[in-house]
Amino acid sequence: MKSVERIAYMGIISFGLISLLGDIIYEGARGIISPYLETLGATAVVVGVVGGLGDFLGYALRLVSGYIADVKRTYWLLVFLGYGLLVSIPLLAFANLWQIAIILILVERIAKALRSPARDTLLSVISSSVGSGKAFGLHELLDQIGAILGPGIVALTLLVTGNYSNSFIVLIIPYAILMLVLTLTYSNLKTYTSSMVPSAAARGGEKGAKLPLRFKIYTMAVFFNTLGLIHILLILYKASPIMASWAIPLLYLFVQAVDAVSAIISGYAYDVFGMKILVIPFALSIIPPILAVTGGLWNIIVASIVFGIILGMQESTYRAAVSDTVPVGVRGTAYGIFNSLYGLGYLVSGYVYGLLLDSGLVEISALYALITQLASITLLYKSTFS
Repeated sequence: MKSVERIAYMGIISFGLISLLGDIIYEGARGIISPYLETLGATAVVVGVVGGLGDFLGYALRLVSGYIADVKRTYWLLVFLGYGLLVSIPLLAFANLWQIAIILILVERIAKALRSPARDTLLSVISSSVGSGKAFGLHELLDQIGAILGPGIVALTLLVTGNYSNSFIVLIIPYAILMLVLTLTYSNLKTYTSSMVPSAAARGGEKGAKLPLRFKIYTMAVFFNTLGLIHILLILYKASPIMASWAIPLLYLFVQAVDAVSAIISGYAYDVFGMKILVIPFALSIIPPILAVTGGLWNIIVASIVFGIILGMQESTYRAAVSDTVPVGVRGTAYGIFNSLYGLGYLVSGYVYGLLLDSGLVEISALYALITQLASITLLYKSTFS
C-alpha cells in the first residue's frame, strides 16, 4: 500500500475511533436524559423544548463554525474544542437542578456543531487518495458502533447501580480515552493536513470563492428530503402503545445497527456510482412516514428498518457528496450550510408529522411525503447532471 494511502486509512480509522468514543458518551446519555430531567423536576414541555432546541442548535450553528474554520483555518482547534466540551455529559451527574442540567445538555449539542464541519473537512482531505465514499462510510460504521455500545453501557450501569448519576459518571472513561486518541491523531496528522488544506495566502482562486451552483441545488435536494422524512423519535412514539417498554429501546438499537451496515455498503457504492446512488434513500424516504402514521406492529418495524437504511446513507454518502461538489478552500462553510438546512428540514418535518399524527390524517401524510420526495429527487437529478 502506498504511503499516502496508508496515511489516509490511518486518519480515517483514527477519526472513526474518535467518533465511536464520542457516540458512546452522548448517545449513551441520550437514552436516559428525559427521565433524569424528570427526576430533577422538569416538565414534559421542558424536556420537549430542550430536545428540539438542542438538535436544531447542533445543526444550525455548523454554518458559523464551518465559516470560522475556513476563514481562520482553525480546523484542529474546533475539533479539540468540540470534543473537549463533551465533558458536559459526565458533569450531568452533579446537576442538582434541571436548569443546570439543561445548560449542560445544550453545551453538548453546541459542541457537536463546533466540531462537525471542521472534522468532516479534515476527513475529506485525508481521504482524497482513497475515495470519499469509503472514508465517510467507514467513519459512519465506527460511529454507529459507538451509538450502539453507548446506550448498552449506560443501561447496564443503571441496571446494576439503579442510579442515574453513576450512569453519567462512568462516561468519563470513554471521554478520557477519546481525548488521548484525538491528541495522538493530531500529532500524527497535523503536518499532513496542513500541507493538504491550502493556507489563506496559498488559496489563490479559492480565496473568497463562491459555492458552486451544483452544491446549492444538491443542498436544497437534501433539505426537501429531510423535510419529508419522519424522524425516528416519532416512529418510536407510534410504537409505544403496541410494544412493551423494554422492547422500544431494542428497536432503536436495531435501527442503529441497520444504519451502520447501510453506511459502509452505500459508501462503497457511492465511489462506484457517484451521486446517482442517492436516488435510493430519497425514494425510500416516502415509506417510513406512510407506515408509521398508519401504525401496526409490522408497519412500525418495517418503517424503522427503512429509516435505518436512509440514516446510514445520510451520514455517509450525503456527506461525501458535499466534498465532491465543493473546493476544499470553502468546504467548511459548505458543510456548515449543508448541515444547517439538513437540521432545518428535520425541525419542520417533526412539527408537521407531529400534527398529522395527532390528527390521524393518513392521506395527507402520504401526500406530503410524496410531494417533498418528488421535489428532492428532481433537485438531485439537476445537481447530478448540471
